[in-house]
Amino acid sequence: MNLYIHNHKYHYEMENLTRAFFFADDVRVLHEYEELVEPYILTSVTDCVSAEVRINGFCGVQTAPRGDDDELTMARLLYKLLSQATSRTLPWGILTGVRPIKLYSVLCEQNGEEAASDYFRDVLLVSAEKTALAETVAANQRAIISRSGKRSFSLYISIPFCPTRCNYCSFVSQSIEKAKKLIIEYIPLLLREIRYTAALSKQLGLQLASVYIGGGTPTTLSADQLDLLLSEIESDFDMSGCTEFTVEAGRPDTVTREKLLALKQHSVTRISVNPQTFNDSVLDAIGRKHTAQQTLDAFALARELGFDNINMDLIAGLTTDTPDSFRATIDTVKQLDPESVTVHTLAVKRSARVNAASAEREHDYTGEMLSYASEQLTDGGYEPYYLYRQSKMLSNLENVGWAKPGYFSPYNVYIMEETHSILACGAGAVTKLRDTSSNHLERIFNFKFPYEYISRFDELLARKDRIVAFYDEYNR
Repeated sequence: MNLYIHNHKYHYEMENLTRAFFFADDVRVLHEYEELVEPYILTSVTDCVSAEVRINGFCGVQTAPRGDDDELTMARLLYKLLSQATSRTLPWGILTGVRPIKLYSVLCEQNGEEAASDYFRDVLLVSAEKTALAETVAANQRAIISRSGKRSFSLYISIPFCPTRCNYCSFVSQSIEKAKKLIIEYIPLLLREIRYTAALSKQLGLQLASVYIGGGTPTTLSADQLDLLLSEIESDFDMSGCTEFTVEAGRPDTVTREKLLALKQHSVTRISVNPQTFNDSVLDAIGRKHTAQQTLDAFALARELGFDNINMDLIAGLTTDTPDSFRATIDTVKQLDPESVTVHTLAVKRSARVNAASAEREHDYTGEMLSYASEQLTDGGYEPYYLYRQSKMLSNLENVGWAKPGYFSPYNVYIMEETHSILACGAGAVTKLRDTSSNHLERIFNFKFPYEYISRFDELLARKDRIVAFYDEYNR
């Protein structure tokens, strides 16, 4: 598929919109060209805004006068043409961004909820179902957002190691088989970075709101290593205002009694035990070296040891999964009755082993899977409270966090709606600094790979001095 760009700078948005319709196709973005080669899309800004589509025998052209927002106009023109060419509509319309709820909330503040919903449906072409979902999520997270103050921050700790690498994974993580030696070097440096970050936060008078240890799979660490990590956090930071401390226990094949007891002895309030699916053949197909029974056992052990705030992650559209087996997974989770359930839609990333072509079969019925999840979780007393999207998601859908009332995760809301700074430690972690008065955001990137993190640690630590400069400049 050739996407021709003529005389405008909206190529990123037009490319993402095109990819949403042509999920498995290779889209070539061309700014310079001598002729138009079919199949093609031509987007142009001259004395008017125009879009032309010639695909599989379809030929269509749409034009509109130039105005205050030519990018929005072009997206609407292109969407209508691609919808006609493919006989499809997209549930999120022309929205391609990661944070639709953040946009919806801004529109509510500016013009009220009714106007925000009308804009989603009529201008952005979002379906009535997804607009209603946005309304509910925005309402459910307002109380959490209201608790985020000017000096609030959350802490993220990255443990970039996993037992094995899943075929859909695009995160920077190392399998334990290849990385045991790295962990021994990684942990002492991570503790140093945590101490340094804590000192900066104290210098600035920042107030810790939540802690999240993710990865990777944090429970690839031993019980002693987890104890060391948690003790470091508790001794370095003022935990008195911390309303949530999450650790992703994640892969059930890493969950042991000793590790859960190590978590229980500290300030951890919430854990994840993530099945992704309860279908053993799907687990094998995606490279998860555990069984559904191990997930059930890990969940039961966590309950036995007194964990009363457990999240479970699921993914719709996994390799070889079917609507029937996904329904069985949802039914199993509903019976287990965890406090929260995150339902992800598979996103096919370039760095993952699964590719768009192999996922195309699952593309057609992923929406059916999410509809069943929504129906059953609502029936089970769960409510959607955070939502985000990624590029190249099957059926152009979304990830939704569901929870029982009283169990909405503050960290998930803070990170998705970007309400305050996130100070991040570890390989692949990204510190996000937010100015609450102007909504200015700035990022500080840690080195992605553990070996880089280890070999260039002093350089990484020096980058964190920007935190103080940022607050001096923006958040006095």
